[in-house]
Amino acid sequence: MNYVRGFIPWIVFAVASPAGWQWTAVAGLVTGIALLIKDYKSGVAGESLILEASTVCYFVALTALAFALPHSELRHYGGAMSFGWLAITAWATLAIGRPFTIGIAKRQTSPEVWHTAIFRRVNVVITSVWAASFTLTAVLMAAVSAEGLGNGVSIPVQVVTFALPAVFTARYPDRVRARHMQAAR
Repeated sequence: MNYVRGFIPWIVFAVASPAGWQWTAVAGLVTGIALLIKDYKSGVAGESLILEASTVCYFVALTALAFALPHSELRHYGGAMSFGWLAITAWATLAIGRPFTIGIAKRQTSPEVWHTAIFRRVNVVITSVWAASFTLTAVLMAAVSAEGLGNGVSIPVQVVTFALPAVFTARYPDRVRARHMQAAR
């Protein structure tokens, strides 16, 4: 659930899309800020808020762009731009050696495992899967938008490309843990 929680502003953005890109951007921004403030006030560590902070940055820029250039052709590429931003965020956290999933995983695991090689490796793999999925989704959404294929294609693309890494994220740590325990016997 912690993984899905970080995507709530993006889900709000997608659901609110009929309202027009300016108000959709505002909805994502307000939701992102509210979650970031709530987590900050509850004492969540900064490394656990990488996705949330990146989300707020994106929606600040998108909101400014949407109101400054309301008729820009970019308004048709909101989905592609969103997933592109998420891809950049995920790849950047890998490049600097701080996979964005580590902070989320720390909320769900005991401190004893945080500094182990296996914990780090699991998070590198999970972040890589998300980064690849975001990249693929950005490309697919750009093609869907360019071809004017509409919601009948874009919604299934987004659902599948979100569900697959989400299922992987839920199952992969358990598989690794089981293999590790079996090898230890």
